[in-house]
Amino acid sequence: MHRRTLMAASLGLPLLAQAHHGWSSFDQSRPLWLEGRATQVSWRNPHAELKLEVAPDLKLPADLSTRKLPAQVASVNGPALLKATQLPTRKDRLWEIELAPLTRMEAWKVPEIKAGTALALLGFTFTDEKGGAVLRAEYLFLAGQVYGLRSGPA
Repeated sequence: MHRRTLMAASLGLPLLAQAHHGWSSFDQSRPLWLEGRATQVSWRNPHAELKLEVAPDLKLPADLSTRKLPAQVASVNGPALLKATQLPTRKDRLWEIELAPLTRMEAWKVPEIKAGTALALLGFTFTDEKGGAVLRAEYLFLAGQVYGLRSGPA
């Protein structure tokens, strides 16, 4: 029985590893802006995830470069990211969004996101936007609040 349990657990590891991308998988030199509504949400570890239906008329907010960002434990140059943020070149309407682990979401006191929730994100996708429409969120803009997702609050 112990051998079967170990074998079953090891079979699930590649799937888990494939679903979770580390920061190094993403092009952190090119921050992207996405805004829309959550269509599906998985509030679980290794990190919360959602599918975001992007607005067809996606635009950068006029005040984006001057927005105040919360301090994080990790050293993140938020003002520089805001100034460098651009829209994605790909035209996908549905994006997979990787948020932070639940413990970090709880540390920031992020309310649980439900399907239908409007939100915006600043984050990173794969180099040259190759592969799927996946965004690793650096900042979450939700209900008038901003949450830094790379690390805990400072």
